[in-house]
Amino acid sequence: MSEIKLFIDDREVSVPEGSTILDAARIAGSYVPSLCHHPDLKPIGSCKLCIVSVEGMDQYPTACNTPAAEGMVVHTCTEELQEMRRNTLEMLLALTNHPTSCLFCERKDQCTDLRECMRKFPVTVGCKYCPNDGQCELQEVVQFVGLERIRYQTSFRGLPVLREPFFDRDYNLCIMCSRCVRMCDEVRGQSILFNNPNFHRNHWIGPESLQEADCKFCAACVDVCPTGALFVRSEKWIRPDSTVVTICPYCGVGCSLTLKIFENKILSVTPSREGVVNRGQACVKGHFGLEEIVHHPDRITTPLIKRNGQFEPASWDEALELVVQRLTQIKEKYGPDALGALSSSRCTNEENYLMQKLARAAFGTNNVDNCARVCHAPSVTGLAACFGSGAATNSFDQIEDADVLFIIGSNATEAHPVVSLKIIKAARKGAKIIVADPRKIELVDWASVWLDQKPGTSIALLNGMMNVILREGLEDREFMERRTIGFEELQKTVEEYPPERASQITGVAAEAIIEAARIYARADKAMIIYGLGMTEHTTGTANVMSLGNLAMLTGNVGRRSTGIMPLRGQNNVQGACDMGALPNVYVGYQPVTDPAIRSKFEEAWGAVLPTDPGQTSTEMMERNPGKEIRGLYILGEDPAHTEPDINRVRSTLQSLDFLVVQELFPTETTRYADVILPAASFAECDGTFTNGERRIQRVRKAIPALCGQENWQTICRISQMMGYPMSYSHPSEIMDEIASLAPMFAGVRFDRLDDGGLQWPIPSIDHPGTETMHADNFSCGLGRFNSVEHRPPAEGTDAEYPLILTTGRRREHYNSGSMTRRSKGIMWVWPEETVEISPADARELGIEDGEMVSVRSRRGEVKTRARVTDKSSRGVVFMSFHYQDVLTNLLTNAALDPQAKTPEYKACAVRVEKIKG
Repeated sequence: MSEIKLFIDDREVSVPEGSTILDAARIAGSYVPSLCHHPDLKPIGSCKLCIVSVEGMDQYPTACNTPAAEGMVVHTCTEELQEMRRNTLEMLLALTNHPTSCLFCERKDQCTDLRECMRKFPVTVGCKYCPNDGQCELQEVVQFVGLERIRYQTSFRGLPVLREPFFDRDYNLCIMCSRCVRMCDEVRGQSILFNNPNFHRNHWIGPESLQEADCKFCAACVDVCPTGALFVRSEKWIRPDSTVVTICPYCGVGCSLTLKIFENKILSVTPSREGVVNRGQACVKGHFGLEEIVHHPDRITTPLIKRNGQFEPASWDEALELVVQRLTQIKEKYGPDALGALSSSRCTNEENYLMQKLARAAFGTNNVDNCARVCHAPSVTGLAACFGSGAATNSFDQIEDADVLFIIGSNATEAHPVVSLKIIKAARKGAKIIVADPRKIELVDWASVWLDQKPGTSIALLNGMMNVILREGLEDREFMERRTIGFEELQKTVEEYPPERASQITGVAAEAIIEAARIYARADKAMIIYGLGMTEHTTGTANVMSLGNLAMLTGNVGRRSTGIMPLRGQNNVQGACDMGALPNVYVGYQPVTDPAIRSKFEEAWGAVLPTDPGQTSTEMMERNPGKEIRGLYILGEDPAHTEPDINRVRSTLQSLDFLVVQELFPTETTRYADVILPAASFAECDGTFTNGERRIQRVRKAIPALCGQENWQTICRISQMMGYPMSYSHPSEIMDEIASLAPMFAGVRFDRLDDGGLQWPIPSIDHPGTETMHADNFSCGLGRFNSVEHRPPAEGTDAEYPLILTTGRRREHYNSGSMTRRSKGIMWVWPEETVEISPADARELGIEDGEMVSVRSRRGEVKTRARVTDKSSRGVVFMSFHYQDVLTNLLTNAALDPQAKTPEYKACAVRVEKIKG
């Protein structure tokens, strides 16, 4: 982009073409007041405070929406400008009845001499009614322009303060800048807030209750408020004494958050505007689901040992001695493969690396896995089969510039809200959206085509689309001939799936399949975004390979704003896999069966390593004769809540000779532990997370570990006591070791991650990271087409179980809910589980909205309330798995994908019955 030069207050500055005068002034370091403007919003120039003087212009333009021009000479702070600003600000305060009583003044309604108080209290001046003292943009403008008195009569509005679940709305302090309204509409795409025409007659902006208006409580409106009209309650009247920028511990988007600390406690959390992923945006969990949880009284802060069926506190030394004694006894009696370790997708890369090193070098087994097994393992195997690398091909930011977005099996607005903002932005820029999902998710409202397929029929749907593409000559022959192999076999397969047959299998109209195929194939830049709706099937790997087929067939891979984007579920599920917390690979996906690679690790670690791949987590949860796991170390996972067919998991956990669980809170799994070790939260650790776009980012310690030591230190102590030395002084040393052993991370150092992180592969210390993969060549050389056939779900419906249950996430909650269910605000917004059922099915079953019902499968039963909604298609019901009192996974099927060993959460047969009486 070309640049232009201009002068701001006698300083020459260069700015990109298309910048405004306000942009240039900020680069030049000149403060220009602008109460209605925000960098994320379209400039409207309504407050008139950003007026400037431009030589050669007769009028005074507003800087926020006047383009900067080559050679322009601008003055931002002449006395004439300041006088006009004082008059404007005086009128603004009078017209909006903004209270002006000083915090230290006894005058009850108004103060006519603000300057007098400012001289007395130059730092802490604030409105009597305002909690935003010292950070209020309005105060800053008053001081900057030198407003000393208000000549007009004002009166206090006396509006009630509206208390929402997380923040207050005090419109007595509102100056009608409309930032909140525009943020809700322009950036978040919700339009829940609105300018109330009756505001000046003692009304407020937007609905009286945001919760009743289906507000998502992202708090973007709060973050842009220039006064204290919208204010987070946890920060009212208390100022932080420090701030730390770190990464959100919830989903795999990897949002940067600013933790505000007061006396070693998290006071509040706000999204960081410098975050390269989220750019100042967050979801309700990231914004409000952390500070209360980190300091919750349920936190496990001391080791617990089960004695006579009861957990009793113990010292770290006593607990670790017992852990090491019992694990060593099992190893000596039954062999190292009787031990297993489940690492955590919630923990840092460094902690995951140490967990797999502990299993291999200290336990002597490759029985190590993480929760990717039950979510995105098919992404690793499926994408690797197509491209040679099992990760996202492109970056989140590229979503905004795509011509077409094909979203399949991903409810992004609920599971990955910040990514959904990029999807909405793309749609507003003209991108066409294709949504394939059995539920009427929110993104259907933005879609050109909705493919409402039955659960478990994605392969037929994709083969049908490819049939249309080949039949109409829409494929990219040049790309396929130059960069792929295996097309002929694929062609034979998809010829058997004309849209009419695909329609019979999927339930999607043939015309919709044809339209979707044409939209996708004709786009210059088409990107596929998918989630667990594709992977959590017995055909999960085949589903992902089918997506790879579609991308290669049309040449939509290896370029910006194309490719395939798997939206990862947990904050570091990508990193846990990258670090080798898998039974078949070391860090960097280096096979444990390769003698040369194994020899490299044996030399580096000074240990003899096992030669055969270990058991997956789903296999460890089975009582396999001859392969029983007898001792298990679980770090930060809750399989007794999150694995399918929970009764099976309970039986396995009860049968173990010894179970040690390291956790933040009591969970379903800790009930079965012999020893519970306390864990440190994300706010108590240094290290890195890797998000869903392969971006390695710094996690920074904000407060001391409440349990006395960080997780990596606990792992090292166990290893040392088992006779294998592990000694590090800081997690940065662990990352240095990782970089020395994995070529794809060779260029990673902590000091290189401070400015937004790096996307792997990073093969050298001077490499900038890889934003778009497979640009010239696929990781495997030539991309491979993989011919796959439709297979129905492992379990079908019948007269006894006539409905299909599919599962997923709620926006407000996360995984097993052990964290989010401990937030009072989140539980206020979404307090209980429901089963979503279509109006047609509800009528047929005689079920009313809100009634208690029984949901039963061939494996178990739960009781919950019915939510009658058109989000569910006929024949399909939906539940999440976040609640301990409604354990949805008592119902789900443990049938596995034969390649990735991932269970089929997304399709099992159930019946729903009203509970009479």
